[in-house]
Amino acid sequence: MAAILGGLSASALAFVYLIAGILFIQGLRDMTHPRTAPRGNLISAGGMALAVGITVLVTDILSPVLLFAGLLVGAAIGVWLAVTVETTEMPQLVGLFNGFGGGASALVAGAELIDMFGTGAFQVGVTSTAALAGIIGSVTFWGSLVAAGKLHGVVDDSAVRYSGEQAVKALFLVLSVLAGLHLIVRPNLLGAVPLAGWVPSYWVLVAAASILGVLLVIPIGGADMPVVIALLNSYSGLAAATTGFVLDNSVLIIAGTLVGASGLILTVIMCESMNRSLANVFFGGIGEASESGEEMEDIYEGNITTTSPEEVEMTLDVADRVVIVPGYGMAVAQAQHAVAELAELLEKEGVDVEFGIHPVAGRMPGHMNVLLAEADVPYEKLRDLEEINPTFSQTDVVIVIGANDVVNPSANTADSGPIAGMPVLNVGEARTVIVNKRSLSPGFSGVPNPLFAQDNTNMLFGDGKETMQELVNIYKENH
Repeated sequence: MAAILGGLSASALAFVYLIAGILFIQGLRDMTHPRTAPRGNLISAGGMALAVGITVLVTDILSPVLLFAGLLVGAAIGVWLAVTVETTEMPQLVGLFNGFGGGASALVAGAELIDMFGTGAFQVGVTSTAALAGIIGSVTFWGSLVAAGKLHGVVDDSAVRYSGEQAVKALFLVLSVLAGLHLIVRPNLLGAVPLAGWVPSYWVLVAAASILGVLLVIPIGGADMPVVIALLNSYSGLAAATTGFVLDNSVLIIAGTLVGASGLILTVIMCESMNRSLANVFFGGIGEASESGEEMEDIYEGNITTTSPEEVEMTLDVADRVVIVPGYGMAVAQAQHAVAELAELLEKEGVDVEFGIHPVAGRMPGHMNVLLAEADVPYEKLRDLEEINPTFSQTDVVIVIGANDVVNPSANTADSGPIAGMPVLNVGEARTVIVNKRSLSPGFSGVPNPLFAQDNTNMLFGDGKETMQELVNIYKENH
């Protein structure tokens, strides 16, 4: 069946792709600031809809009915995920999307090889880019599945280490590269065997790269998952860009390059925020717990001061400046609305209130910003690590809700360990620190937090949402 717009000229198609590319770039630019990020999402989505729509209408792939049915099903699944997935589960959803992008790139590259060898043609440019797409796409797909599994709790989020792991990784990397070289240099090795030219090499490549993807992410602990998600996002973009070269599709090259570059920049920023190199994240295998539960209880025993919402309200009553530091626990408890209401009440009483946001707080870059925006916290109240740290010594009260590793002062003093050297929020410099947690359990790093035992720290145990709401109610009654 002929394509609906089969008569569209190549120059007209290129012009439409150019418009889509411009929309991608403008959308990405808008996403650099929380205030314009929603508009950036819409613009980018519009660019993608334009690119996919024109490609479907111009290309003679399947019948229009099947194509639009596929688009309808895909759109319905996307809407369902957007509506039903909790914000706390968004990181693993992003991880899955990264994986789907990589897997799709590997499959499309394989399909193009089938078409090429079916016609008896042999183009080095196509086989070489297909090999790259297959390797990167397969690593991305399986690595993302493991990362999403760790984030969702279906895969153990501790770092899985074993002797000789680097050699094993290198073995599968070399195997996938050799299979790719074979695909490029000798695609017809098995002669008349059907599809012999690509099947052995490409599938060996895909299998080796798939195992490599699992092996790369398994040794990485939960503390480094935000970096892994950002890096896999970059991989999915690179896989899409290389697939664009396979298909000679300019808009796929543009979109993939933008995703790859932005993901890589974000990854570098995240690594700098954690004071480690990218190689350390991938090959260091950090994230192992350093203390058992019983040992941690011994560390804290007799050194913890607990408090209550009533006492916290009295402390806030004489405060002139308050900083709130949110963490993943706030997301789990869905306490952002109660926290926002508390901040609003304090400001009405003339208290200066700001939020200290660590770059890797939560399990995804920008996770805390999204949650606070959902609760209508003004963007002007959000301060990053470099801005807020110098102000803690002039702060009367810091309320830490659901954060752990990002406020752990041992990161400043430890010589080794999962968070050694990581820039943290120095909340302990404030006059009084209130830490709201369910228990004394460690963060993703598994490292005990001496902040909990400091003289100026009071532990406010309890569910984040319920505790903050109780604090709000008490504050309302007394003001």
